Amino acid sequence: MIGMVIGFVVIALLGGFLARALVPGKDSMSIGQTLLLGAVGSFVGGFLGYLIFHKDKVDGGVQSAGLIGSVLGSVLVLLLYKKFGKQLIKR
Repeated sequence: MIGMVIGFVVIALLGGFLARALVPGKDSMSIGQTLLLGAVGSFVGGFLGYLIFHKDKVDGGVQSAGLIGSVLGSVLVLLLYKKFGKQLIKR
């Protein structure tokens, strides 16, 4: 169980870091924020993988993804945050 949690944290951190490296522009994020970006991106990537490929139907739509899904989901989340995040904070 602890190995699974550590593995998820490592994949989420790598996914968030790679997403920040791939998306142009300045991202002043702490390690915790990068980890959160990767974790949210992992679940977004898992959900998109579920919708597109219908794989792992037993797990349902809420599932984590591997490294590639985490990076793709994190890039999507980061792009959406850059587009709409500042507008939501102002309100």
